[in-house]
Amino acid sequence: MPVGTNATVKSLDPDDLHSIGAQIILANTYHLYLRPGHERIKRLGGLNKFSAWSKPILTDSGGFQVVSLGPLMRIREEGARFHSHLDGSQHLFTPERSIEIQEALGPDIAVAFDQPVMPGSSERRDVLRAMQRTHRWAVRSLRAHALEEQALFGIAQGGIDPELRAESATYIRSLPFEGINLGGLAGDETPEERNTAVEATIAALQGDHRVRYLMGLGSPVDLLEAVLRGVDLFDSVLPARVARNGQAWVTGGRMNLRNARHLDEDQPLDALCDCSTCRRFSRAYLAHLFRAEELLAYRLLTIHNLRHLSAFMRAIRLALRSGTLAAELPRLRAAAGGPGTPRLGVGDEPSEEPARGAMRPRYAEDGRLRGVNRQRATAREGRE
Repeated sequence: MPVGTNATVKSLDPDDLHSIGAQIILANTYHLYLRPGHERIKRLGGLNKFSAWSKPILTDSGGFQVVSLGPLMRIREEGARFHSHLDGSQHLFTPERSIEIQEALGPDIAVAFDQPVMPGSSERRDVLRAMQRTHRWAVRSLRAHALEEQALFGIAQGGIDPELRAESATYIRSLPFEGINLGGLAGDETPEERNTAVEATIAALQGDHRVRYLMGLGSPVDLLEAVLRGVDLFDSVLPARVARNGQAWVTGGRMNLRNARHLDEDQPLDALCDCSTCRRFSRAYLAHLFRAEELLAYRLLTIHNLRHLSAFMRAIRLALRSGTLAAELPRLRAAAGGPGTPRLGVGDEPSEEPARGAMRPRYAEDGRLRGVNRQRATAREGRE
């Protein structure tokens, strides 16, 4: 699922998403609640009409974004109280409030409110406490959910502890959700730790035919490994985010368009890609756009990365349907290329381990709000 945080996949319109083969997109409850407001979106006809997207939409619960506020957030049994990263105003998200917001937004799939933790660097007691609270919040989310035409997915937590993962999956599968999410991964864990956690979760779901959705995972090699372990659905901002930094995913690896050697290359990004970017533009032109800081660069590379990922996932689906996945694994792994999570570096294929800590607070620094600090600094400059 391409991620449209603010009811838009950055730099793209719905026609672009249709052309790359997107079947469903994700929108963000936390961000849309703060701006422009879920009640306004409801008055304007819901997310589909608001964003002119005719296919399904899934909204996350806002739990991950709230936890990402770090010291600007306090979790109690009632819910999570936090300060907006936009203006510092205080808010409270409870399971009931999250469901109310998602019902107002009107997506096809809503998600139960949960408490994720940093998977690789959290104490077991903290992981256990968050998992048990997630279970209680799952029940409250189900009780609050009243929109019959909207599916509701539950979230299994448990960090990277196989026993906790199995325990959480066993509990969540006992509840009447339409799908089961694997939450709290794609953070600061290693690929090996993630794979072990996924295997423990999937083992506890054997015989359960509901969709399995691993939240936040987005690089080709990681997606392939998760599919092999039994996961069905994914979302990630990664394809669009690395595109805005000049990184293109291509067959066999990735390409850094900020490298000077691409300025004289007259071939497409990927000769095997059928996206509009590869059909029309050269690497030299794209490399020029990035150096000139032209907005078209972000749009063209986002189109390519999302189409590359869509085509890669389609190839996996076709191999599954035809029963040839085992035979095609070497080719698929070679096509994925690169480390598990793309790292922005000076080379096209950096050999370092991917940066960790994706779940660290994004909106706060030293316990203060980044956005509010900028606003205050701007105000001071104006007065001076």
